[in-house]
Formats: sequence, structure tokens, C-alpha cells
Amino acid sequence: MTRTTLVLLATLGSAALLLGAFAFQHIGGYAPCKMCLWQRWPHAAAIAIGVAALALGSRALAWFGALAAAITAGIGIYHSGVEWGLWPGPTSCTGGGAGLSGLGGADLLSTDAPTGVVMCDQVVWSLLGLSMAGWNALLSLVLVVLWLSAALKREG
Repeated sequence: MTRTTLVLLATLGSAALLLGAFAFQHIGGYAPCKMCLWQRWPHAAAIAIGVAALALGSRALAWFGALAAAITAGIGIYHSGVEWGLWPGPTSCTGGGAGLSGLGGADLLSTDAPTGVVMCDQVVWSLLGLSMAGWNALLSLVLVVLWLSAALKREG
């Protein structure tokens, strides 16, 4: 495979994962948690890096694409571990949520109580035992391999 093909596949892979996340949110009705949103930013960066790398023919940019894919994979691994209870997650979106544990019974019935908090430690969708965060981690690791292959590819 040529370097251009590898960069194109990695860029399209991040675009597909990002579009999939938006489809789950806007078509499927699955609101993202805080960590789900964190996983989207590196994909957006990888897409921009990929477009720049393709336009400029820059081999060096592939290293940055690999870094972006590795960051989202790392966040996905961290998020999956939080979902599986292997380690604690951010207090603002796990367990009782930010400030929820201090609420009394009357407060929970109040319309002023926090609403719309999506918990990061709850799996809302899974396939073959992996949540969306798990699939993002796995597929992003594949993208890391594509980016690294492009970065190491000597052409010409």
C-alpha cells in the first residue's frame, strides 16, 4: 500500500468513527457522556491532520495522526475500564454524579435538581461484549497502526 492510501484509510477511519458517534447521538438517541465527548476531539484532529497530510504530501504529519489516534484509543481504554469498574472515573460523571450524593430526598424531587447528566460508568450500548468506548479503543488502535505504517513508509 502506498503512503497516500494508508493516510486516506486512517483519515476515513476517524471520519467513520466520528460520524458513527454522531449517528448514535442524533439518530439513535444515545446522549454522550463527558468521556464520550473527549474521545471525539482526537478523531477531529486526525481528520484535519489527514487532510493536511494528503494535500501537502507530508510524511511527517502521519506521526501526528498516529498520536491523535493513540490519544483517542487511550481515552477509550480508560473509559472502558471505568465502565467495567476497573478504576474510578471523573467524579462529575460517575457513581452518584457531581453533587448528586449530597442531595436529600426532597432535593431529588425538586425540579431544580441536576438533569441530563449522562453517567460515564454506565454502558448504554454494546456489541459482542464491548461498549462504544471499547469499540472506539479497538478501532482506534487499528488506526494507530495505519498512521504508523504511513509514517514509516519510504517511497520514492
